[in-house]
Amino acid sequence: MFSQLCNPIFKAAIDQYHLTDNVDTPIKNPYELKTIEYYLFLKNWIDTVQWHLEDIIRNPEIDPVEALQIKRRIDKSNQDRTDLVELIDSYFLDKYKNVPQLDGATINTESPAWAIDRLSILALKIYHMQQEVDRKEASDSHRAECNKKLAILLEQEIDLSSAIDQLLSDIEAGRKWMKVYKQMKMYNDPALNPVLYAKQ
Repeated sequence: MFSQLCNPIFKAAIDQYHLTDNVDTPIKNPYELKTIEYYLFLKNWIDTVQWHLEDIIRNPEIDPVEALQIKRRIDKSNQDRTDLVELIDSYFLDKYKNVPQLDGATINTESPAWAIDRLSILALKIYHMQQEVDRKEASDSHRAECNKKLAILLEQEIDLSSAIDQLLSDIEAGRKWMKVYKQMKMYNDPALNPVLYAKQ
């Protein structure tokens, strides 16, 4: 089951980041370059750093110059994240390229890698909600409320993992087929963003 590969890798990346809890900490990816494990670890690392950048930029007392720098960094992170999701989808496209489609095979609403993207973010939600449950200085009511939310997130992790595994099983058996659309983001492209090409 592919989710059984993903979830421990995501948790390991989150744990590694929180050894320093610093957005400038260099990644130490323990997996061999260009393996699917390498890409999964990198995917969650990008998500984890961006999670904390999003926290920092919401500080109401942040210096505007710093805020703009972080916003630019978040923009780049979003592009890196999209590129990596598409790379992971390429892995699945190659893996299942010779699977014959059964009559009546259907397409899914999202590709496997975009579902895995949601699983990576969910691992971060679980980690940080657990932190709130364990936060000693928080009120009992706060921790109790967070504990309820944590239970829902953990249930969601089970359900999403199962859905990903079922999707991949269906693709492997020819019951579903993959079709991947590139995101074609326009705001980062100087030829497509009118604010950028107006300055040329």
